Amino acid sequence: MDLKNVPQEGNKTLGGHRRAVYARDAGGHIVAVASKGWEVEEIVTSQAVEEMSALAEAARKNVMDGLSSPLEYWMYARRMDLLLLAQSTGIWRWRIRRHLRPEIFARLSHNLLARYAEALGLAVQQLQHLP
Repeated sequence: MDLKNVPQEGNKTLGGHRRAVYARDAGGHIVAVASKGWEVEEIVTSQAVEEMSALAEAARKNVMDGLSSPLEYWMYARRMDLLLLAQSTGIWRWRIRRHLRPEIFARLSHNLLARYAEALGLAVQQLQHLP
């Protein structure tokens, strides 16, 4: 993208902030340029946030019905999926899938709960319950 083509339409999801995008200047060099974003980006971001909210609400219902652990709710509420949570915690995906089962989650060690809590930005006590 050329320097003059960097979108400046604005994006409500950025909250008035700008973000850096890379573009070519007149000399052909790649430079970082401040951008207000563009409408397409805003639409896609809004759809992704809505999808995560829907997944979080479905997970909340599953937790209340005893079908899932609070970990599933918090994962979606913090806008993470299984892969991102695995990368953030260093725990294999198959293990996280096991920990989504309430009977397995109830027996997790404090150290393992602390790893999840840190990755999700929660206290261990918060992680163990729904808000």
